[in-house]
Amino acid sequence: MSAKQAEVISIAKHLKSPTLMMLVLVAVIGSFAYASFLFNPANRGDILPYSLVIAAETFLLAQALLTLWTILASGHSPRNFDFHRAKVQVLRAADFPGKKPSALSLKGKVIHVDVFITTYGEDLGVIRKTVVAAKAIKGKHTTVILDDGKSDDVMALAAELDVGYVRRSGNQGAKAGNINNALSKTTGEFFVVFDADFVPDPAFLIETLPFFVEENIAFVQTPQHYDNLDTLISKGASYMQHVFYSLIQPGKNRFNAAFCVGTNVVFRRSAVQSIGGIHEASKSEDIWTSILLHEQGYKSVYIPNVLAIGKTPDTIKAYSNQQLRWATGAFEILFTHNPFRRKYNLTIDQRIQYFVTATYYFSGLASLFLIVLPPLQIFLNLTPVNLHISFVKWAVYYSGFYIMQILVAFYTMGGFRLQTLLLANASFPIYIKALFNGMLRRDQAWRVTGQVGKADSPFNYIIPQVLFFVFLLGTTIVGIWKYDYTKQLSLSLFWNTINTLVLGSFVAVAYRESRQFKRTQRALKRLERTENKQNKVVAV
Repeated sequence: MSAKQAEVISIAKHLKSPTLMMLVLVAVIGSFAYASFLFNPANRGDILPYSLVIAAETFLLAQALLTLWTILASGHSPRNFDFHRAKVQVLRAADFPGKKPSALSLKGKVIHVDVFITTYGEDLGVIRKTVVAAKAIKGKHTTVILDDGKSDDVMALAAELDVGYVRRSGNQGAKAGNINNALSKTTGEFFVVFDADFVPDPAFLIETLPFFVEENIAFVQTPQHYDNLDTLISKGASYMQHVFYSLIQPGKNRFNAAFCVGTNVVFRRSAVQSIGGIHEASKSEDIWTSILLHEQGYKSVYIPNVLAIGKTPDTIKAYSNQQLRWATGAFEILFTHNPFRRKYNLTIDQRIQYFVTATYYFSGLASLFLIVLPPLQIFLNLTPVNLHISFVKWAVYYSGFYIMQILVAFYTMGGFRLQTLLLANASFPIYIKALFNGMLRRDQAWRVTGQVGKADSPFNYIIPQVLFFVFLLGTTIVGIWKYDYTKQLSLSLFWNTINTLVLGSFVAVAYRESRQFKRTQRALKRLERTENKQNKVVAV
């Protein structure tokens, strides 16, 4: 058993444990107790900071309660008797040592599966690794490279590895358009989508296809798992996704609201065709396609089995672009396709789950509101709560909410990552920009996470974070001077110092990336000069 499989089994056991229910119950009680403290008029401070606290904490409380509710539902297994019986048929078609893979079948009927690998300028070695693994998936299938980068090298790679190759004249509809174009040139009843940097497991079809024995299953989604955890950005981003795929998606699955995440997924072609193909009007084509399929009455399945391993963003540029695209897509749904509108055919559970997803990135505003609170007290003596409240009383209510959230994470995930906290707090400018994108209907340009292209400085993507860091650093200095003058230590100075350190750490990461960027640029220039000299010698 691999380490990642053991980890999935361990988390699954925790999700079914009565201890989890007890922790969630205590966390819910703590949340309501904290809410009663906040909304008690006797605890109210100055109107401006108090309003900011109420806005931020109300959002965080609502998200926490709905997330806890979703986590409680995550112990459900989608595998039933029909799945296991269908899996026996699929296993018979799998290739064993010395045996040529035979045709796959469901309900005694032979089926054809197309495996699509979408590319758009990724490194050739990355694509090769994924294609080789895709060909090795057990069970007869057709592997096709969908090359939106229009690379002759990729076309040559497809010929070398004896797989299909599809290239189109334009890039209309980005990734969704790329897939829809391939659907017009292929015939498989089912099709699998892998991003170019996600290497599939040989058992991918064995573990996913049996679910389609139910005629109304539209797609089966598996998690994104990463192996490039060697930078602060990649570690933080990976753990954020790990929480989503281990706790949130399994819970959504219980409500038939688990959505596609764009890769490591297998679709029923007829279901996708019934909604006009993969949704092209948004760069978040995955969640849009999911919600449209659910509105048509189709079901989705999510399984936590790690069946493909890829690359998470490991630089500030890649992380910022990815988060901006995801957040913009979520706000697009909220403002143009609000799940609570009666005209959309969704169950109440699905409406709630999609609404939680569409509003998640308001956390950017919540973070901004909480960040400006300490400066309001340090510079203007404005406090969000009544100064006559004892520190112990505040700490009890505050920890009853926040500490319990951490304990739930510790119990279910086996730990809590400071890198994730850093990224979450430093991402607020990205999410606020996405909010304006959604409100103003601005299209977010498509950028592939692992695309090979022109490098640039990470500071081009975090100017707001740098400005806030400078402001908070100055505020901390003023707060220290104020304490030295008044001899009164305030909680605002403590929180402002924490916020300064968090953003400072993020800026330090950018500085290290910037130095590496400059070293790389100098090395490339030296290499270019050397090649130019050699070319001149050859010419002479």
